[in-house]
Amino acid sequence: MPLLSADPAAFPAEPPADTHDPSVTAAHDWAAFSALDEMTDHWARPGWSDGSRAYYWMLTFPGDERLTALAEHCQEELTPLGLDPVPTDGLHITLVRVGAPDSVIPGQLDSLARDAEASLPSAFSIRAMPLAGSRGAVRLSLGPWEPLLRLHHALAEAGSGVGMAPKKPTSAFRPHLSLAYNNRRRPAAPVVAAVSGLRALPAVELSVPAVQLVELRREGRTYRWDVRKNVPLG
Repeated sequence: MPLLSADPAAFPAEPPADTHDPSVTAAHDWAAFSALDEMTDHWARPGWSDGSRAYYWMLTFPGDERLTALAEHCQEELTPLGLDPVPTDGLHITLVRVGAPDSVIPGQLDSLARDAEASLPSAFSIRAMPLAGSRGAVRLSLGPWEPLLRLHHALAEAGSGVGMAPKKPTSAFRPHLSLAYNNRRRPAAPVVAAVSGLRALPAVELSVPAVQLVELRREGRTYRWDVRKNVPLG
């Protein structure tokens, strides 16, 4: 397993001191978010305009009532900020970008899914913990990071084996679950203050029995996807 490394493109740029302890990763996320001076427009992403599509490995949580309830409560409390809430049927954890549809050779996804299934770690659970954020989103911290890092590494290795190596290595992976996207440049302080008031909410445990290979698309100011492969963990 590669060690996490500092990466200015990641958030937080510096990795936490301990990826096994959920309290450490949560505190690290909050320290980085609360230190922001300004938030940026999540949707101002070069090469990812409305209608763009790409294949991704993600974790999705359809029908998870506790996660849905937590998300809806936080989104309602944050309504005055004018963020773009993630639809409750669109809550996800992004893992690995696989590639654009026009760059994928026929049969390559089948090979990728088959190779990945042979090397995936065992099923696990994680906690969606206190609310925090990044430069472009309000998001839940996750913990422990360790099983997510192992899963990311296995997926990245499987991709490399079929000629679909990810651009971002596991060393730059920062697990999180976004609840709302910021849609303009603004001072961070009002968002940090609003999020701070929601950090005492109880954590939600998420079961991860499988990973989804999806065709992700941007629809206006939200993300939607079609599941191409549902691959069970070992």
